[in-house]
Amino acid sequence: MTRRDLMHKWLIYTLGLLPIWLLDAYILPRFPLLGTTPILLPVAVVAVAVLEGAHAGTGFGLGVGLLWALAYPGGYGSRVFLLSLAGMASGALCQYVLSQSLAGCMLCAAGVVALLDLQQILRLLLADLADLPSLLQVAVPEWLLSMLWTPVVYFLFRAIFRRVGGTKLA
Repeated sequence: MTRRDLMHKWLIYTLGLLPIWLLDAYILPRFPLLGTTPILLPVAVVAVAVLEGAHAGTGFGLGVGLLWALAYPGGYGSRVFLLSLAGMASGALCQYVLSQSLAGCMLCAAGVVALLDLQQILRLLLADLADLPSLLQVAVPEWLLSMLWTPVVYFLFRAIFRRVGGTKLA
């Protein structure tokens, strides 16, 4: 791919992230189910990493992590590192062990969202801001809702992947 093709490809991926971000930040929080809302940005990182591989997943995770840390209230810098790591691990896992498909995306997204929820739970427990049952009442429905939205996010990015001329595809 030429440099122009790469710039076009990542511009399209960024535009594809826009509706996910709008859903995540502005639309779904207005309609909470089970008392919570899904987290879609990590799922988007996983979807792109599954389709594009570890290197691209790391870069996309870095960009989405910056968005997540800067645009959301109470954002913290570890999200940048965590989403970069999630993109790298998901991309490598699906590229070499699992398959670059919806099933691989579902498995990786389940793990990434669970690890992010676990990190949040541990952070709040160590700061003594909440008790474990209360945190689990939020984390478990959040994980379930995120898994329900994973196919939607995956198929959006798979359509983009096919449109921009991806070389690998499940």
